[in-house]
Amino acid sequence: MTAFKILAAACAATALMALGAPPALAQSSKTLKIIVPYTPGSGPDIISRLMGEQIQKAGGPTVVVENRPGGGMTIGTDAAARAEPDGNTVLLVANAFVVNMALKRGNFTLANFEPICNLASTPMPLVVQANAPWKTVQELVAEAKANPGKITFASGGPATSLHIAIEVLRLATKIDINYVPYGGSGPAVTALMGGHVQAVWADYPTVVSQLKGGTLRALVTTSPKRLAVLPGVPIMEETGIVKYEAEIFYGIVAPAKTPPAAIKQISDMLTGAMNTPEMKAKFEQGGLFPDGTCGARFGDFLKNITADYEKITTAAGIKAN
Repeated sequence: MTAFKILAAACAATALMALGAPPALAQSSKTLKIIVPYTPGSGPDIISRLMGEQIQKAGGPTVVVENRPGGGMTIGTDAAARAEPDGNTVLLVANAFVVNMALKRGNFTLANFEPICNLASTPMPLVVQANAPWKTVQELVAEAKANPGKITFASGGPATSLHIAIEVLRLATKIDINYVPYGGSGPAVTALMGGHVQAVWADYPTVVSQLKGGTLRALVTTSPKRLAVLPGVPIMEETGIVKYEAEIFYGIVAPAKTPPAAIKQISDMLTGAMNTPEMKAKFEQGGLFPDGTCGARFGDFLKNITADYEKITTAAGIKAN
């Protein structure tokens, strides 16, 4: 999904002001709390802590990451929706945030939040073992059609963006396949390597080492355009199967009615942190691509992807679990 000039430590405060972020928030707010509805050590948690460290280095407020996992990410999301809209609390969101909206899972809607910024995105490749007979997704689809019910796909959990990608392919091609949800992309890839499943729709950071090492092969991605990190791997539209664009994204939203001035201050701090060489290097190392889409444009993105997920989950019969 997409994201995030050199700031010398000695002049960090000056640089922050140059980015349009006055020190008012740092003075009036002792801390900026980021609620992360994921477990410690997860991708969203790591991104939140990296951003927090960079904001503090630039002279911003102390950033506290509060992990509130559970309920399909609804527990932390609900806590953020009910937080005081004073600019001191924000929520780290990813695809589960909008999938929950699409499935009407949780006591909240997009109206309960103010969009701030999309921080980063990462591709979603469909992978098979490198020694598998299928060199293209079309060949895999042909195999599934010739042998109904014999091919098993897997992803990290049901009713996720990765599961939805599998359903998009299934609906477009009318293939009869098996689907197995695992408790994360890691276990799903382990099952693939063990020959228990034939294909996994995964997040790029989980499979980047296997792709580079030649043990896995990517057949297609749902990115909007081809990626330099996946040379030779087509996007879905190029396969002639279906036009479908989706990536895993990581963004920040605030409780509804958070003052515009506070939203701007937080946005400026985030974009300032994302634009440092240090953060760009860390994102690249983690298989993430900086985005930096903020404000109304990020809000439009959330609305559009929620609408897409509503259509797909309805057509595929995916229910909230």
